[in-house]
Amino acid sequence: MSINEIINEALTLKPQERYKIIENLVQSLNQPNSEIDKLWVEESTKRVQAIKDGTLKTVSYEDVFTS
Repeated sequence: MSINEIINEALTLKPQERYKIIENLVQSLNQPNSEIDKLWVEESTKRVQAIKDGTLKTVSYEDVFTS
């Protein structure tokens, strides 16, 4: 069955049935990715250490939002 056939078939469903399909598809796209999570932890740890070491230039809240 082609994508267009699936869409056309789905459009014949009741609204609550279409909603359930949409909700399941969206949830399938939002699955956690442990590899990406690990990379973000590593990156944030590096940034915190760089701030502590004084090797990372920071910008104050006021400078960011008053410009």
